[in-house]
Amino acid sequence: MFPRLARIAALPGHRLHLVFTDGVEGCVEVAERLWGPMFEPLRDEALFAQVRVDEHGAPVWPNGADLAPDALHRQLTAELGRGA
Repeated sequence: MFPRLARIAALPGHRLHLVFTDGVEGCVEVAERLWGPMFEPLRDEALFAQVRVDEHGAPVWPNGADLAPDALHRQLTAELGRGA
């Protein structure tokens, strides 16, 4: 089971600052994921900034878009050289 996402903050440039319960922390750029009917509206920085962590530990937006927290955790650990 992957650690849960504890905190999230939207940053300029469609980046997210993530903090997981296992101490993994960092920023990911998600602009390349913002395509399709659910994600294209998030190109608007004001809507993107409304991200929050839902009850399942996933990043979600008011329009119903969400991202997989396990994939974000794997991305961060790979970038930090920790392995997953």
